This record gives sequence, C-alpha cells and structure tokens, in this order.
Amino acid sequence: MLTGALASSYYGRARTTLDADIVLVIQEKDVAVLAKVLAVANLKVQKEKMRAAWESGYRILTVEDKVTPHTLDIIFRSQSLKRNAGRILGLQTYYEAPDSLILAKLRMIKVTVETARAITDREDIRGILENTQIDLRSLKERARAESTAKILAELLS
Repeated sequence: MLTGALASSYYGRARTTLDADIVLVIQEKDVAVLAKVLAVANLKVQKEKMRAAWESGYRILTVEDKVTPHTLDIIFRSQSLKRNAGRILGLQTYYEAPDSLILAKLRMIKVTVETARAITDREDIRGILENTQIDLRSLKERARAESTAKILAELLS
C-alpha cells in the first residue's frame, strides 16, 4: 500500500516529493525475491542493505532509481495494516488508512530532529484532518497510547 506523501496527498493536501513510500507485507524468505523485482524495475539494490533493513527494528529500506533522483522507501511488515482502496493514475491501488497515517506521522514528529521535516508532517496531518472523516475519539486514544497525544492536541487546536 502507499503511505507517506502520496497517501497524505490522497487524503489531504497535494504536495510534491521525490520519493514514494510503500508498505510491503512480506516474510524474511521473500527478501531475495524482492531484490530481483527491484533490480528489474531499474532500482539500485544492495542485498546487504536490504538484509540490514529487515533485521533493524525500523524495517525501512530506501532504494534509489538508477536514472532519476527519485527514491523508493519500503517499509517491511510481516502482517497487514489497515488500508483503503483508491486510484492513482487510473490504476487501482491501496493507501494506508488516514488514521494510521496520522499516527505514523505523529510518531515521526516525536522523534524528528529536522525542523523542516516535522513542519511538513504537521501540515500533512492538518490537511488529512481538514479533508477526511476521522474518528477523533479513537485517534486521540491511540495517540495517547503511543505518547503522541500532546502533539495531536496542538494540531487540533
């Protein structure tokens, strides 16, 4: 499923980005197959980097396109997350559910040192909240459980 700026643009305000963020539900045994698929798609693949990303607690891999300045951020998951069906360029796809996306961005804001990045995530959350129906009660409870309720309260005020 798509996440990050593409999903934020789908639910909230459009913005440009040089990367695409996706969530892939795969098992460890599938990592080698993924490396081959990415190579066929003309992306720079380093198997050691993929293995390190898989073994890290974050499970995020960034791969570069061989021709353009674009990158692909892959978030590995071993179980599926909440997603919504949608379309991009006329193609059927899936987007991370807006409440899950907001929570992910709140977690990023909490740990982000780079001010510009945190500002962009805050603007994305505001755009989603303004343009998408969200169960605020549930969102607040989940934010509280993740220790990001203060940030959410600031954005809602």
